[in-house]
Amino acid sequence: MAIRSYLFVAWLYGWMAICGILYLPTVVMPRVVAQRAIRLYAQIIRVGLKLICNIDTEIRGREHIPQGPFIYAGKHHCMLDIFIPFIVTSDPAIVLKRELLFYPFLGWYALKTKMIPIDRAGTSKTLKAIVAAARERVEKGRAVVIFPEGTRTAPYSEPAYQPAGISALNKALDLPIVPVATNAGLCWPARGTRRKPGKIIYEILPPIPAGLDRKALMPRLEDVLETTSNKLLEEGAAVQKEKLG
Repeated sequence: MAIRSYLFVAWLYGWMAICGILYLPTVVMPRVVAQRAIRLYAQIIRVGLKLICNIDTEIRGREHIPQGPFIYAGKHHCMLDIFIPFIVTSDPAIVLKRELLFYPFLGWYALKTKMIPIDRAGTSKTLKAIVAAARERVEKGRAVVIFPEGTRTAPYSEPAYQPAGISALNKALDLPIVPVATNAGLCWPARGTRRKPGKIIYEILPPIPAGLDRKALMPRLEDVLETTSNKLLEEGAAVQKEKLG
């Protein structure tokens, strides 16, 4: 698996370079064309996981995706999480750390597709900037993607949600919030290159209605994300045990 893991890293970044170069003309085309390029790359990642690492990926609950703009609130285990929204939504705007803009290819396309870069210092100025940018994206019919934990976390770790960002978006945008649970960290750890055979599952859950205040929203969001993610971890652990023999 160590060899397979390194081969997958080569696949991951090799195809990032290939797609980044092949689709470079999209930087002067409409944004939706660049979004399609990222969507293709996301599917290439899934193919590599299957062929190289014996990792299946499954996305459940697509029927819960609303028509029109919404807030996608995902559990965050690994890099794969940021590409799933491109598969399940047509035009996502992801709240991401500003440092990613300086990455070759990844940063170029993040700029072209008008993601929402933030300074993770988390000042009130940062929150105002997030809200202003999110409003602009929503006016164009886009879904806003945020990971309420603020950073990648390991499976079974104590959750540490950062309520400021998701609460500010909830209050300002008045949109349904769609929780997305996962067990991805079982196969793709938050840190390091080692991958393990198994099954990565993303489960899109029924929307939480707009209009809840912060005190009502956060316990409900945390409960549904943690409860479902823990169930997915149990399911994933069983598949992983079977694949590892």
